[in-house]
Amino acid sequence: MRVAILGFGTVGQGVYETLRSHRAHMSNLLGEELEVVGILIQDGSKEREIDASTLVTTNYEKLLQLQVDVVIEAIVGQQPAYHYLVQAIKSGAHVVTANKVMFAHYGQSLLNLAAQHNVQVGYEATTAGGTPIIRTLQHLLKVNQVSKLEAILNGTSNYMLTEMAVHHLSFEEALQQAQQKGYAELDPSNDINGDDAFYKAMILSRLAFGMQPNWNDVYKEGIERITLADIQQEAKRGRAIKHVATIEIREDIPRVSVQPVFLDESHPLYRVDGVNNAITIHTDLLDNITITGPGAGKLPTASAIVEDLVHCFKQQHVVPTMV
Repeated sequence: MRVAILGFGTVGQGVYETLRSHRAHMSNLLGEELEVVGILIQDGSKEREIDASTLVTTNYEKLLQLQVDVVIEAIVGQQPAYHYLVQAIKSGAHVVTANKVMFAHYGQSLLNLAAQHNVQVGYEATTAGGTPIIRTLQHLLKVNQVSKLEAILNGTSNYMLTEMAVHHLSFEEALQQAQQKGYAELDPSNDINGDDAFYKAMILSRLAFGMQPNWNDVYKEGIERITLADIQQEAKRGRAIKHVATIEIREDIPRVSVQPVFLDESHPLYRVDGVNNAITIHTDLLDNITITGPGAGKLPTASAIVEDLVHCFKQQHVVPTMV
């Protein structure tokens, strides 16, 4: 299997390191040799620890000329990511992405194009890092009817709220600690204002219910206004403040909100702490099922991408779908 990686930031490096360290195991699993044949970078002047046999280039066209089997996209923003994946699919390559913003906008378009070209699209890493939400939902939807999803989708926000509750840190102290540990970017706005969770919720809405709501109708609120006093007050009432995306179908229309909520001990998301993500899926046959796992960090995201890579390769003759 010939693999190309687009982007060599935190996620791209994590994928490369994982594929290199697990190369023998992956090759045995796939039944053929796995090779990272090319990596697309933005700045060609930087030195990177990459095998000499791997093409490192700023020219995407050169990567496609390598007869790539799978393209892993780990760059930021809608473009040129979408354009690159369209080209990859048309060339006959499977694609795997961790780009939630791009996939929230163009996911269905990519899946439709992939169906036409008989290739797979993996997008587990777009929603919850190392928590296998996408494939779990795809499996449940074969038999169960899903009526509602409740999810903690941003590991940074969850980590900050946990530190404020457990160690009595102020919002500013919790944010600084998250940045020091690498859980938050220098500009943390997308994490703390709810944008990150919003895009993930749009992806899950499309998967669970076959459609997204009008984005302007979604109520979105971040955690910026939550204080230590708020958390301590709710703790006295036996409640925790969590940043939760709620996605449900009412009158055949998906309704979505992304906001801080008060949860008591009976709620399955009450004890989801640290950088963990979680989702509670309300179904007709299984009742409620909750999945929890790491949602922030280089390796959890890399794990989801590599799992997708294997799944795409093994399911290459299955028509991709979101419903």
